[in-house]
Amino acid sequence: MSSVELLVDGLDFGEGPRWHDGLLWYSDFFQHCVYTVSLDGKREVVLELGDEQPSGLGWLPDGDLLVVGMLERKILRYDGNKTTVHAELDDIATWHCNDMVVSRNGTAYVGNFGYDYGAGTPAVMANLAAVFEDGSKTVAAQGLHFPNGSVITENQKTLIVGETFSCKYSAFSINSDGTLSDSRLWAETPGRLPDGCTMDSENGIWFADAFSSQVVRVLEGGEITDVIDLPQRTFACMLGGHDGRTLFILTATSDPETGVEPGEGAIYTTQVEIPHSGMP
Repeated sequence: MSSVELLVDGLDFGEGPRWHDGLLWYSDFFQHCVYTVSLDGKREVVLELGDEQPSGLGWLPDGDLLVVGMLERKILRYDGNKTTVHAELDDIATWHCNDMVVSRNGTAYVGNFGYDYGAGTPAVMANLAAVFEDGSKTVAAQGLHFPNGSVITENQKTLIVGETFSCKYSAFSINSDGTLSDSRLWAETPGRLPDGCTMDSENGIWFADAFSSQVVRVLEGGEITDVIDLPQRTFACMLGGHDGRTLFILTATSDPETGVEPGEGAIYTTQVEIPHSGMP
């Protein structure tokens, strides 16, 4: 594995990195924008969202971009010209919406905090929302402890959800209609809090260990195979690049609930052996 290199700095708090159309896309909570970054570090604004905080990203089959609107608990849809509301989730999400993974057929699986953990309120288990291509929605799963970064396997048959405050990944079978069944433990990550994540072609998951300065690769069953140290706390990662072997790692100086230092976040890269697979 190669060394870690700085790709771009100047982030407040990056989230939802995705490799799409030869570029890295990401949200910045506190800059209220969605950006793209090229492999040579050129950054461009794709979408400005006013006071809304963007999070998870994904695409519908027709190419429209989906963006999680955290505070208003919405999924926004951007066609390159205008932004519309794809789905309202305030009847499913009990606190801020968070990360999202979108299947190839356009079903978006969206987590939420469940409760205001930054205020020290008692924990509330959260629902996972499924938002279908036409914007209709349902509760896909219940009783998750801060459902966060998620992946879908290459065959589109399994959704794996990181439950940050339970230090584990839970797996679900994806039914033909996009609903979920057969909830089961995929891996425990004791002492590590899984945040944004990405899957490789050997079904390993790279995840940012929230509240640490590391990204970690875990296999089904819980074996940790790789750990990479970063100069800042890590909150999300994504495999991409031209051969799927570039690991993009988003870092920040603190936590969004306790305060960040504006402009002090960054995106780092390193090269890994096993390429990207699945969604996102």
